[in-house]
Amino acid sequence: MKIAIAQINPTVGDLTGNAKRILEAARQASSLGADLILTPELSLCGYPPRDLLMRPSFIQKMKQQVTDLAQKLPPDLTALVGIAEDNSTAENKGEKPIFNSMALLQSGQVKEIFHKRLLPTYDVFDEDRYFESGNHANSFVLSTNGVEDSKTVHIGVTICEDLWNNESFWGKRAYSVNPTQELVAKGVDLIVNLSASPYICNKQVLREQMISHEAKQHQIPIVYVNQVGGNDDLIFDGQSVAVDKQGELVSRAIAFNTDLQIVTFDTATQDLQPATANTQSINLSLETEDAEIWAALVLGVKDYARKCGFSKAVLGLSGGVDSALVSAIAAAALGPQNVLGILMPSPYSSGHSVTDAEKLAKNIGINTQLLSIAPLMGDYDTVLADLFTGTEDGVAEENLQSRIRGNLLMAVSNKFGHLLLSTGNKSEMAVGYCTLYGDMNGGLAVIADVPKTRVYSICRWLNRHQEVIPENIITKPPSAELKPDQVDQDSLPDYDVLDDILERLVQKQQSADDIVAAGHTIEIVEKVIRLVTRAEFKRRQAPPVLKVTDRAFGMGWRMPIASRWSLAISPSKSVESVSSESVAVS
Repeated sequence: MKIAIAQINPTVGDLTGNAKRILEAARQASSLGADLILTPELSLCGYPPRDLLMRPSFIQKMKQQVTDLAQKLPPDLTALVGIAEDNSTAENKGEKPIFNSMALLQSGQVKEIFHKRLLPTYDVFDEDRYFESGNHANSFVLSTNGVEDSKTVHIGVTICEDLWNNESFWGKRAYSVNPTQELVAKGVDLIVNLSASPYICNKQVLREQMISHEAKQHQIPIVYVNQVGGNDDLIFDGQSVAVDKQGELVSRAIAFNTDLQIVTFDTATQDLQPATANTQSINLSLETEDAEIWAALVLGVKDYARKCGFSKAVLGLSGGVDSALVSAIAAAALGPQNVLGILMPSPYSSGHSVTDAEKLAKNIGINTQLLSIAPLMGDYDTVLADLFTGTEDGVAEENLQSRIRGNLLMAVSNKFGHLLLSTGNKSEMAVGYCTLYGDMNGGLAVIADVPKTRVYSICRWLNRHQEVIPENIITKPPSAELKPDQVDQDSLPDYDVLDDILERLVQKQQSADDIVAAGHTIEIVEKVIRLVTRAEFKRRQAPPVLKVTDRAFGMGWRMPIASRWSLAISPSKSVESVSSESVAVS
């Protein structure tokens, strides 16, 4: 029996377009002799559809679309297609109105529908908001086609999270139900898992370890298909895999791209074997974390622009490392001819800010435009002169520069229909080292989940063969250049120190005491905590952030703005100092 793994890139809500993508993959699979084609979780509507699921018309249209798709599929091919399905007993039983389901399409009909058992509610997942859980093990029997001695294969169906509850792998059970164990007890020959598993750095290693462990423990082969592509802030890396019952990798689909893989289930050995065409793909994983994150961000920008109807992008080029990396990502995603960099020097800008930005633009082939903001700064000073009389220059005057630049960028975006990309990194977003309605302006925050130290690391990786990011951009001290001789470390700890504290605080959720015990000073830890706390209102107003870590600012970060809870080492002493600064606006 030949099984096709269709790693497709759906657009959320595009039922017709997604059906077409599935049909194209199905026809290709049929031409390669496949008996069964697997598609990702909610493949017909795209994942995550979020509150579209609350619209009855959306669910009804999906039902019509899957019925139509069943009739168009090659007659010799069985398909599993992800849909949201009505829960007919919801009202009587007080249940959620829909299920997260897989439709079994065969012989022109929707033959059977399987419901997801385990509904995640952590990080970016909120499936319990929409779905009712399935209540029994899902499986079906499929006969091999086109041979006289046709044999049957008993296939167990799991949907994404259903596979992520192996107590012996995780050391604990997150749910009372273990769908895999139930399927093994039911005597299935093969387990398939249809997923929409968002990307985070190094997640594929964990996935493959988990799937391999599951297969080896139960002595059962597993085929896992994952969605690929960017949908809003989430990036899906694909990397669908098949493992045999010894847990050995049989096939791995390409990372960050659509793919169709064929594997063979041998009914004699009751195990998976690679098809000849797959042998090249197993080793196509990316070589470093920097390469992996780069590929994810390029795909995220490309799909966000395409799916939102943009073909061109604009961003501010400061001559700094952050805007340099974002411009390189944009050029790779959209084509350099479709990226416009705006240089906006002020009287405080160093000479190398413009020359470095121009050299960068030449290296990556993007267009630039220089707009000096000095005259506008003078106009603002004149307008505000009477009101500001008797006060000292400070953060208000500094941030006016950023807001002038933000206005100019928005004007270009509005005039020409370009997508404005904001360029702030995760370190800045965490501590509020960014300006509302200034450098935070934009339709997409490209690297706001990338710490500053990682920004440098990716830039060095980009330069591994030839100079992409000018060396001076990487080596010069980072600066917002909003006042004379300013550098970031006037206000912040060194980025090596800051990023380690932030990783411990934000991603690992360590206590202040734990962070100090790791070697950081009490004063710096307390300062960082205050900055993170008071910047929450800014993060709430930021553009969507492309997620590449397991704790990004966005759907997976839901902290209150007005709060008296302190993360500080001595709460009785620190609550007042934190909360008194928590409403500071910059």
